[in-house]
Amino acid sequence: MIRPTVGNAPDAAAESPTAMPAADERAASAQTAKRRRGRTRPNGRRLFAFDRELGYRFVAGADEAGRGCLAGPLVAAAVLFDLERLSLADRRALARLNDSKQHTPAAREELYPIVMRAAARVAVVSRCVRGIDERGLHVTNLEALRTALLRVAHPDGICLVDGFRLPDFGIEQRAVVGGDARSAAIAAASVIAKVTRDRYMTRVHERHPEWDFATNVGYSTPEHRAAIAKNGISPLHRLSFASIAYQQLALEG
Repeated sequence: MIRPTVGNAPDAAAESPTAMPAADERAASAQTAKRRRGRTRPNGRRLFAFDRELGYRFVAGADEAGRGCLAGPLVAAAVLFDLERLSLADRRALARLNDSKQHTPAAREELYPIVMRAAARVAVVSRCVRGIDERGLHVTNLEALRTALLRVAHPDGICLVDGFRLPDFGIEQRAVVGGDARSAAIAAASVIAKVTRDRYMTRVHERHPEWDFATNVGYSTPEHRAAIAKNGISPLHRLSFASIAYQQLALEG
């Protein structure tokens, strides 16, 4: 049986030439823990910190999905958070919140009901392909974002938009460059818009299987461009802006 040493027994750590002094060891452990916290700190906490620093109780964010697509609608979403009424459970559940493009489709689907439950208000606006063709993509995008924000905005709050400043609509607003990776409200709107649009494109795939919308959701992938070259365009394809995908294809009509 091994017995503990007593009295003036030498300290093993003091004799070891590689032993680290206790104070230095504690400092090194603290630095390691700090680095680990920096690597693993949930994005959602950082995004909510950005929104809180604006000094408003009510923060609305808006973002869109499908702006750069060859086919399918443009979907804008707006989410209003009441920062004083967010429960601890909601904040923990939204710890993984981030720009929707940084999530897998499965992760976005998991976040979708969490955002819907935590938000004070949510609005989704969809603009069809023919409307985009008639009004132009940029005009349609600004109008959709503005409409979505008007449906959720609180008069005493602030509205945040990813990248664009909208025509004035009577409520304080701010354009946030890279907003879907900086603001919780914008990131939440990004998730809602992306999931809503992807679900729609997956459904219409059944009616237009030749273009594999369930996989490309309307974006200009090599496979999508090859399908256009083979099958032409569908009723869901946009015609109003010059896309390199279209320029490379010999399309008529």
